[in-house]
Amino acid sequence: MTEEMLALALSNARKAGATNVEFLKGTIEAIPLPAGTIDVVVSNCVVYLSTDKPAVFAETFRVLVPGGRIGISDVVADDHLTTADRAGRGDHVGCIAGALSFAEYRRELAAAGFRQIDITPTHAVADGMHAAVVRATKPPASASCCGVSACCGVGDHTTKGASR
Repeated sequence: MTEEMLALALSNARKAGATNVEFLKGTIEAIPLPAGTIDVVVSNCVVYLSTDKPAVFAETFRVLVPGGRIGISDVVADDHLTTADRAGRGDHVGCIAGALSFAEYRRELAAAGFRQIDITPTHAVADGMHAAVVRATKPPASASCCGVSACCGVGDHTTKGASR
């Protein structure tokens, strides 16, 4: 985010009368927020621009609360396209050459810990390249095995409501 982008966002928030928003200057690879503090992360077509997508997904996962979710609009490539194929298409359509394939996107999100991953293409942006909506969820905090919010040891598993 540039200073100009930040100033525009602040101006737009004031014009809209939005008082429940805050803008921070940072990068998507190093989000300037504490861990576990965000309910929803929304991104509009910038993940494909990052050269360190694993860091993007790890940081997004880090700042989300358990059960938090992401909604990303991004460019995604067909699985059969090679890196060279994507680069060639990028020459025609801008910087989409950095797009992950559908399989790579799912794999990277899963590696970061996300679940319920859904990637829905919305329209073509080049041959084999799609605008897509990406949704995923950070798993909720581990529920206890027996309804008690404490860690169970081996052999301590009971069903909810069972007596010992």
